[in-house]
Amino acid sequence: MNRKNLLTSFEEQFGYEGERVFFSPGRINLIGEHTDYNGGKVFPCAITMGTYGVVKPRQDKEVHAFSGNFPAVGTVIFSIDDLEYDKADNWTNYVKGMIKFIQEQTGKLSNGFDLYIYGTIPNGASLSSSASLELLTGVIVRDLFDLSISQLELVKLGMRTENEFLGLNSGILDQFAIGMAKKGNAMLLDTNTLEYEQIPLDLPHHKIVIMNSMTRRELVDSEYNTRRKQCEDALDQLKTVVEIDSLGELSEEEFENHKQVISDKVLVKRAKHAVYESARTERAGEALKRNDLKTFGQYMNDSHVSLHEDYEVTVKETDLLVRLAWKQTGTVGARMTGGGFGGCCIAIVENDQVDEFINKVGSAFEIEIGHGAEFYIAETEDGTKEWVSHD
Repeated sequence: MNRKNLLTSFEEQFGYEGERVFFSPGRINLIGEHTDYNGGKVFPCAITMGTYGVVKPRQDKEVHAFSGNFPAVGTVIFSIDDLEYDKADNWTNYVKGMIKFIQEQTGKLSNGFDLYIYGTIPNGASLSSSASLELLTGVIVRDLFDLSISQLELVKLGMRTENEFLGLNSGILDQFAIGMAKKGNAMLLDTNTLEYEQIPLDLPHHKIVIMNSMTRRELVDSEYNTRRKQCEDALDQLKTVVEIDSLGELSEEEFENHKQVISDKVLVKRAKHAVYESARTERAGEALKRNDLKTFGQYMNDSHVSLHEDYEVTVKETDLLVRLAWKQTGTVGARMTGGGFGGCCIAIVENDQVDEFINKVGSAFEIEIGHGAEFYIAETEDGTKEWVSHD
């Protein structure tokens, strides 16, 4: 993305020059899906696809927000003194939620601002455009008004925005990955303690290929909340026989020893995924630290099978992409990534096989599904920050 173009777009929209430019990455999760709200391990990294923001303070209490991705929505105007959810305000509800919770923590802002947004994350792709926008808003507000609030606090407020303002019972994975990322690394995070380790993602002979099914995640909000409730119900039943606060605290052996207390077969499957996926994720991190990519890839494959069979969050399109990827020469491992019910999958592929991988997977997918997939090469990025010009 060209900085000059962003500033020009701001000026075209608001009639005067923008002042500061910020960038917030998207994320992929290498392994550890639907474990974050179960107190388990996750292993994400931030990517260079993300959300840009150009901003300049106003003299009044209004925020004027425009997205280059949704020009038909127009400029949305709201007051920092009136930050209630309004469906008509569309994407700016993520902005409103962050401002609302920041003000609760730090006090009322003195004035509003004009904001131009442009994102390079495909809409509905499971690469976390919403958390990217939340952290972008948080860092903009903090830096613009010189507030004393840490990056970790902004991460937590991003999750509050999802949970309390927008009603999606997601965990902290997306916001943490986007806010705390370090370029060249993936992050092994314990979502129960928020302890994390940056592990070098050094793949000189391989690329991470993102495979976008181009299938919008129409069911994700309702089904996501359903999965969380199922895990909570399973946890409540397990608590009658073992002292735990989250499924992520259980080892696989402990789960097998106590799973008979869970009364419903579906709940057993949901809990099994949460427990086994967290353990897999920790082992995958250890495998990457010792450069054992073959073992890491097998854990990715096992993760996808569990997401398909036990957690049931794949759809035909995403499951097909992964199974096509498994058949290709040079594929180390592949799995769906994100909340599920559409969106993206990822594969680790040998450098000299990437072009053929994309051609073969793409062709077979289009024949079977009737529309094409999109493919991107993932490159790591730092967490959300101001884009400082060195011109």
